[in-house]
Amino acid sequence: MSFLVLDRLRKTYGDGTPAVRGIDLSIEKGELIVLLGPSGCGKTTTLRMIAGLELATGGAIRLGGEDVTSLRPSQRDVGMVFQFYALYPHLTVRENIAFPLRAARVPAAEARSRVDDVAARMDLARLLSRYPKELSGGDQQKVSLARAIVRRPAVYLMDEPLGTLDADQRLAMRELIRAEQIASKVTTIYVTHDQEEAMSLADRIVVMEGGRIRQVGTPADVYDQPSDLFVAAFVGSPGMNFIPGKVADRAGKAIFVSHDGQIPIEVPPVAPCAEATLGIRCEHVHEGADGALSGNVVTEEYVGNASHVHVKTPAGRLIMRAANASARPRGSEVRLRLDPAQISVFDAATEKRL
Repeated sequence: MSFLVLDRLRKTYGDGTPAVRGIDLSIEKGELIVLLGPSGCGKTTTLRMIAGLELATGGAIRLGGEDVTSLRPSQRDVGMVFQFYALYPHLTVRENIAFPLRAARVPAAEARSRVDDVAARMDLARLLSRYPKELSGGDQQKVSLARAIVRRPAVYLMDEPLGTLDADQRLAMRELIRAEQIASKVTTIYVTHDQEEAMSLADRIVVMEGGRIRQVGTPADVYDQPSDLFVAAFVGSPGMNFIPGKVADRAGKAIFVSHDGQIPIEVPPVAPCAEATLGIRCEHVHEGADGALSGNVVTEEYVGNASHVHVKTPAGRLIMRAANASARPRGSEVRLRLDPAQISVFDAATEKRL
């Protein structure tokens, strides 16, 4: 049996608004799972139900084989890290970290040893005598994380813990969280809307939308083989390019034909479909004289080691990732070639991957 199981978990608020619509999820011991999705998709509500801060309307939560659905937060062996630090301003860093140990009546000598150990691992030893107002935002979030870790819970629950930090602080904290989780092997559920965070941290990503789970998979699975059009569009920066058309059978081969007729291209074996959508990532759209699709440059975005070139074509607007070797003037004509090995095809009616 999996270590943490969500069984048809639901949450409906008093006005009838459904926040979580009967999700099923099994998490193994030691996994780091990221709940990823847009605002309002139900990811934070799911996390809060696991913590016991929200009561489930239906379904069950089982932790280590025990049904904890109706237990109070204090009766669940979880450590929570919030987006906002929620530190006690009148307590020192040491006292803030030690607070859950004091609440659990851990002997003073053991509590001091555990605080010292966590502080050393998280580079907080030099700050133990300071108060929260004397710390940077990054250090305050470290203290919040240390307070959860020092309890040695069965599960860490993290609700967008890096959301208020700047880019450099986020990167450093992300590395710290992953290193600590790998070292401790504590099951961790991490909520974010930041795809880069999700991709870099997760063993598996759970993509949510509208209170439902759209896909569960490794970062590579979710990026390369999205289960439906929502995941394909949401995951990735930018999301997948889409071209409407149909899939026909020609001499035993599946051929996608765009509605404008410019693109007839062989696709992975799928059944014929009268209304289909071809999806392809921008890095698999290439410029070349042999390209079947012509278009004109609308704009070019410099993104550091590459550029995102927006091209208007008869099949729709596409984005190509290109090297920065030469700029492409607006309005200039380019020919595009799609890598047939990297194409996804979706049923336009159901939006599911074929």
